[in-house]
Amino acid sequence: MSRTLQLAEQLISRPSVTPDDGGCQQILGERLARLGFRLETIESGPADFRVTNLWAVRPGGADQPKTMAFAGHTDVVPTGPIEQWSSHPFTPTHRDGRLYGRGACDMKTSLAAFVVAIEEFLAATPDPRLTLALLLTSDEEGPGIDGTVVVCNQLAARGEAIDYCIVGEPTSVERCGDMIKNGRRGTMSGRLTVNGVQGHIAYPHLAKNPVHAFAPALAELVALNAAGGWDAGNDHFQPTSWQISNIHAGTGASNVIPGAAVIDFNFRFSTESTPESLQQRVASVLDAHGLDYTLAWTVGGLPFLTVPGALVEAVQQAIRDETGLQTELSTSGGTSDARFIAKICRQVVELGPVNASIHKIDEHIAVADIEPLKNIYRRTLERLEALTA
Repeated sequence: MSRTLQLAEQLISRPSVTPDDGGCQQILGERLARLGFRLETIESGPADFRVTNLWAVRPGGADQPKTMAFAGHTDVVPTGPIEQWSSHPFTPTHRDGRLYGRGACDMKTSLAAFVVAIEEFLAATPDPRLTLALLLTSDEEGPGIDGTVVVCNQLAARGEAIDYCIVGEPTSVERCGDMIKNGRRGTMSGRLTVNGVQGHIAYPHLAKNPVHAFAPALAELVALNAAGGWDAGNDHFQPTSWQISNIHAGTGASNVIPGAAVIDFNFRFSTESTPESLQQRVASVLDAHGLDYTLAWTVGGLPFLTVPGALVEAVQQAIRDETGLQTELSTSGGTSDARFIAKICRQVVELGPVNASIHKIDEHIAVADIEPLKNIYRRTLERLEALTA
């Protein structure tokens, strides 16, 4: 059994449903400490939702060393009904060439590959010019307000820079390394409350139905979305998308006109739009329909893009050398903690295993992909080290 697989199984066996770290950071930290890393644990959040973060650094030997960081999360999503799993989600199990367990793909195998790649790199290059770092959190699958963002804010306040960062999110589609994310769309949520007047459904003239009042505005907003009316995107990003996630109105009784309707929605937006421009566009539609409303906004993250440069080229070459694949650059999909790291690091990419089973019952990774993933991480370190010469 390879050391990467061994470590991945060790991590999977630790129940670490967000925000619980389950002792994973201690396991990884002990291995890093033996390599000369300085460990800093940063806890955050209330007592009933305590988040554990780890920032580990090994200084490089150059006069002005570049810092290469790996980043990821030790928390996992809930298992769902355990009886629906073919094997216990926190008992690493092998079937048909696959490793099963919650976190096998998202993202404990990536964490194991990070650490073993660092071990192998340092065995061959004991005194690298690169500064090496690892940023881990137990709050990526949760609200994300006490995790990576807290560490990044502290690093920024201390003036600690990161030059390159690889986030181990599962980005591959069919084969390990066939896609990396070199950017992500922004995310912004809104909660719209349309006010009406509650009344008896048999006497509509004595009430005001907020659902009926909102319906024409809803039709206009949907039409904007369908026609790409928010923006057309660009060479790197898909057009901005607006989607409703929840609509609630009424008391539950069938003979009562509701007094208010609450609509939750979300934008995934490109660099062609800003939170302010989208907020203004929504308000103009609502105002044009004469609605009595309140609207609360939450910006979850801004879009970011890493243009091809030292990091992207090093990762692409590492993937070609290890797998023969010409990787695809993409900004599709959801958000990740890379959105926080991008504020303090100009070159950030996401690279990890095939993502087909993430968050599902019987989450798994192909065992044959584990060593190549580790080797891609190690080869990237070697290429970046060569650039510092």
